[in-house]
Amino acid sequence: MKTLYSSANHKEAQQLLRALQRAGIPATAAERGASIDILLIQPGYEATAKEIIQAFKNNPEEFTEQTPLFAAATSPSLWHLLAKQAGIVTFLVFAAVLLTALMQWVVAPEWTISSLLFTPLGMPELSFQQPWRFVTPILLHFSATHLVFNLFWWWYLGGRIELRYGAGTLTLITIVTALVSNYAQWASSGPLFGGLSGVVYGLLGFVMIVTWQKPTHSLSLPPFLYIFMIGWLLLGYTDILWVNVANEAHALGLISGIVLGFVFRVRDNRSTNQYK
Repeated sequence: MKTLYSSANHKEAQQLLRALQRAGIPATAAERGASIDILLIQPGYEATAKEIIQAFKNNPEEFTEQTPLFAAATSPSLWHLLAKQAGIVTFLVFAAVLLTALMQWVVAPEWTISSLLFTPLGMPELSFQQPWRFVTPILLHFSATHLVFNLFWWWYLGGRIELRYGAGTLTLITIVTALVSNYAQWASSGPLFGGLSGVVYGLLGFVMIVTWQKPTHSLSLPPFLYIFMIGWLLLGYTDILWVNVANEAHALGLISGIVLGFVFRVRDNRSTNQYK
């Protein structure tokens, strides 16, 4: 966590903390001697937090819930908040999935599906002349629920990973987990599948490992999220769910993300030890 602001005036610190939290900034406070430190939990919000702190310094008396300025200063637009939670790769994949859904459901369903499946219909072997197919099934979704679920988790996990590790790392994780999960599902059930779920589980596995026993890591997730996602994965292997689930894509996506997480965790630990 990063210290954003320190003040010996407890009332002032409390007022600023409320302003940050009402703006959706993940911040907390901690005592340090006679002072109160305002701490930022996730680094991706730092730019927005600094804007609010500067406005607070300029006009602290106007930061009250009764004044319009308080709402203006601490309630950025939804688009502004979302933009602070992701990077260019997160945006591009999100947009590509939405565009594919439009093409798949409205404009040219048959052409879109046949062009993006793992292998062309009727072909039982891999098509190395069309290598994009090994990745593009992640763009296909066959229900609105599936689409919304995957896009939410992609934004939530992918955006945070990109802000922490960069666009190159998110691209690497996406491609590797897409290749592994897509191949596993194709080998198990054939080419008629699609969805970003394998990559989402890959992102989850990556985050799980790099944050293991590191509660202050910027990517740390609440335990109940792991319970929910792993529980959903396990339920997919039962017959009680009302939807078709790409079980192999989920499982192998998670495993490939875990492997990548170990690689980056070792790298992070080496970098930390190097500067001790």
